[in-house]
Amino acid sequence: MPVYMTADIEVTDYDGSAVSAVNRDRAGQRVDTDYLIVGAGALGMTFADQLLTDTDASIVIVDRHHMPGGHWNDAYPFVRLHQPSAFYGAGSRQLGSNRIEAVGFNRGYFELASAAEVLSYFDALMRERFLPSGRVRYFPMSEYDNAGQMRSLLSGETRDVAVGKKIVDASYCQTSVPATHTRGYQVADNVRVVAPNALPTIAPAHRRFTIVGAGKTAMDVGVWLLQSGAQPQAIRWIVPRDSWLINRETTQPGDEFYHRFMAARAAQMEAAAEASAVEDLFLRLERCGQMLRIDPSVMPTMYRSATISAGEVEALRCIKNVVRLGRVRRIERGAVILEGGEVETTAEELYVDCTASALGRRPTRPVFEDGRITIQTVRAALFCLSAASIAHVEARFDDDALKNRLCPPLALPNSCEDWLPMTLGELRVQKQWAEDPALRQWVSEHRLTGSNLRSKRTDGPLDPESKAIRERLSLAIPRAIANLERLMAL
Repeated sequence: MPVYMTADIEVTDYDGSAVSAVNRDRAGQRVDTDYLIVGAGALGMTFADQLLTDTDASIVIVDRHHMPGGHWNDAYPFVRLHQPSAFYGAGSRQLGSNRIEAVGFNRGYFELASAAEVLSYFDALMRERFLPSGRVRYFPMSEYDNAGQMRSLLSGETRDVAVGKKIVDASYCQTSVPATHTRGYQVADNVRVVAPNALPTIAPAHRRFTIVGAGKTAMDVGVWLLQSGAQPQAIRWIVPRDSWLINRETTQPGDEFYHRFMAARAAQMEAAAEASAVEDLFLRLERCGQMLRIDPSVMPTMYRSATISAGEVEALRCIKNVVRLGRVRRIERGAVILEGGEVETTAEELYVDCTASALGRRPTRPVFEDGRITIQTVRAALFCLSAASIAHVEARFDDDALKNRLCPPLALPNSCEDWLPMTLGELRVQKQWAEDPALRQWVSEHRLTGSNLRSKRTDGPLDPESKAIRERLSLAIPRAIANLERLMAL
């Protein structure tokens, strides 16, 4: 039976039904491994999965949570993936059933896994693939101190770790979720501010709600409140910055969406090739259906690669009480003090804090360094594919300089201007990988590109529509690269 390794015991299941102390793996004994992965979230699990496929290396995974899944352990219950489940998880195991959803705001598109589904997926990956391989040991409720020791968060016992090849930092992106982050504003003692996690329990006792924050979490909360029966006029939304959002329709994999997906890609490159400025670029992307904004009368300044459906946007437009006075400084009973002014509220208001920044914006660093790998985004907005790509390059090549050329980190976007270097970097990486036949084939066939949902359209003649789209794309890409370089130099 698969076992989860902790610092001083083996357990055969989460429910503790067969917990037994084991002398051969007790605290204090040194742990030897080829790779030590710090973090059992999506990036660490995907990296480990690809390493299992491509090498015969031994792996130790250390994580502070009690089960695999990283920040999904702390996620609010109604959160779902922004993009299709086909693009998430590990390469060896499908997430979900690749079904087209028949109801809700994602109707007609590929399924979006829930938090519970993602946690169950990574749990099964650990139990059914990693641990039975005999090459992975997993230490939950533990931390690594970067000085050669890991420590149990429960017993405090420490163990030396001898790493033969690389320490892999899968926590560098510092995912922040509402349930665990520290608010950046003051709250009076008699004011109730909750994370979205508490809404299903607490919301029924309230009739008025104020959403604090403008990111995808805030949008999820707005949609959830409306779907759960809250009246639009009972919702106030504090929006420090408006955001451009990726239209989910343009991200769908599979044959049935192929022409729309490729046409959107061609239109995106044409917009990048012809834009005179950043604002003009996003307006072009909006006109071709690539980008959405909630309020057509407001020019957004934020872009974080968030993906949304047109149906969700229409629902959020029902919320008319939108406050654009900057960030919240303090919440009093009956008033919110913001950077640009003050608004009156009711004394019974329920405030929902949605100000966690999701992925942190730490400076990029080389992915491959002597004895160390720092997992970062190397494929724009495709976090799991990035981790799998880094593992594959690590397994295939020996020279760190070459590996860093193939996997340059892309800074996570925060503003509209950040779209330029991110897209330019993605185009350059694609070109490098395309020049290596083996890498090109690997990435084109990888599950996390949606390859299992489409036929091989490169085999045989293309249909006329596909051929025309590809010709558009071929012509637009070099022009887009040149214009993005010009815009960045302005």
